[in-house]
Amino acid sequence: MFSFLKNRPKNTGTLLTTDIHSHLLAGLDDGVKSFNEAEEVIRVFQDMGYTKLITTPHIMSDYYKNNSATILKGLDEVRNYLVGKMNIRMEAAAEYYLDEELIRRTESPEQLLTFGQRYLLFETNFISEPLHLKEFIFKATSSGYKPVLAHPERYQYMTLKKAEDLRDRGVLFQVNSLSLIGYYSLPVQRIAYKLIDQGWVDFLGSDCHTPEQARILPMVQKNKYFQKALALPLLNHFL
Repeated sequence: MFSFLKNRPKNTGTLLTTDIHSHLLAGLDDGVKSFNEAEEVIRVFQDMGYTKLITTPHIMSDYYKNNSATILKGLDEVRNYLVGKMNIRMEAAAEYYLDEELIRRTESPEQLLTFGQRYLLFETNFISEPLHLKEFIFKATSSGYKPVLAHPERYQYMTLKKAEDLRDRGVLFQVNSLSLIGYYSLPVQRIAYKLIDQGWVDFLGSDCHTPEQARILPMVQKNKYFQKALALPLLNHFL
């Protein structure tokens, strides 16, 4: 197993203060549609005790044709909008959809948008394991990226055996906090619980898209599996 999955500091915190997956740059994807919506969502995070948000717009070749320039411009715009309104750190990376274009870009001199220690957030289709998943993992790790699979609990092809294989290949897992309260479905909730029981959760993320989702988020803090996840060496705490 990859060395960056081992020997992490232990976490003794009872609160999550950094979120690493959200869609808070207005108009760039299926997330918030305006600065007012972004502010409403961010206020919820602040009230929950968050001090840093790493927002991650979609990059999908066929749907959301974002790039580093559009995302960083959107980040500057929301930062400027928030001046004098609230004190919270805003950064940006991206949530990349796994397709042939992403595989090509992992080998390109152009640097992909990452956070922390070159953590690369990616997602796949929800139905079947991509044929080129293992190829992507190999090329991404060979290029110095640390691939982070967004919401593994939501993929229909995911099993504990598959999860273990992916982790052995160096993939980190980011579970959606809303999964813990059954927001997506009970089967998704069960898989999220199993991943936590196995200790196979490296990041928690809100994956918050809308004010409606944000208003539900405080419920997560009371969930026993959220508290169990906080006892893991989550990398959120070291960003």
